[in-house]
Amino acid sequence: MKIDRLIGIITTLQQRKFVTAPYLAEKFEVSRRTINRDIEDICKAGIPIVTTQGANGGISIMEGFALDTTVFTEQELSAIFAGLKSLDSVSNSASAEKLAQKIGGNKSIPVEDHMIIDLASFYKDDLAAKIDAIKLAIKQEKCIIFRYCYNKGEADKTIEPYLIVFKWSDWYVFGFCKERQDFRMYKLRRLWNLQMTEENFLVREVPEEKKQFGVNMTDDYVITAVYDASVKYRLVEEYGPTSFTEQEDGSLYTEWGFTRPENAVEWFLSFGDKVKVLGPPEMVERMKTALERIRKLYET
Repeated sequence: MKIDRLIGIITTLQQRKFVTAPYLAEKFEVSRRTINRDIEDICKAGIPIVTTQGANGGISIMEGFALDTTVFTEQELSAIFAGLKSLDSVSNSASAEKLAQKIGGNKSIPVEDHMIIDLASFYKDDLAAKIDAIKLAIKQEKCIIFRYCYNKGEADKTIEPYLIVFKWSDWYVFGFCKERQDFRMYKLRRLWNLQMTEENFLVREVPEEKKQFGVNMTDDYVITAVYDASVKYRLVEEYGPTSFTEQEDGSLYTEWGFTRPENAVEWFLSFGDKVKVLGPPEMVERMKTALERIRKLYET
């Protein structure tokens, strides 16, 4: 990103009296023209940069100019690198290590070793490849195609990718679906045969309400249920320790809102015989129907 490159250039100039444009270009893996533009931007930000010609010349900060060396506090740097390390868990890059080398020089960068944020999953290699491919497509403004599996079956999708989103403990690509002519979210675990096409797209303005992922999802379908005490850990994990009322017999009573009855059926079935749905009556009937279908699967 440009901002960490600018910070890196400033830090390098603080540590060395003179540097050359070719040196900076090689260090930050960009062209000399890009470095020249970066130097101009740094000057515009109020940091006087001097270019000296000759064998011993180069780029430097004007002598006598006092620059606060604590651009970031130790705590801020630690938070930055913890975040970068978490992104490295789902990427084939090593952003944290590279940035530490670029802005730290010979100085040790404090990284919170007692905090590990792993955003990957059991299919890390596949996930990293998908994320890298989508990032490239977003950068180059190219459409992507993929095969997608959802509750209605499978379909081929062509979208204009805009964002990679981590939400609800999973990864998604957010983009404009060419078929639906609307913005959609697609779960990365449900797509395969992902390819970047040669078709360019003009970047659309994304309405703010479309970026509020999940805000418009209502959970006003209230269901009451009683859970066995043995699954208390799951209720605490999903909804918190105050989400249920413990009964005298140790069972756990809940009144929760769900987005859709179908989602609720899947949730309750995952508990096997450790939950009983009490109401509303329509939901009780849905559970009976689902259980009857399961029973028929095992008829001989």
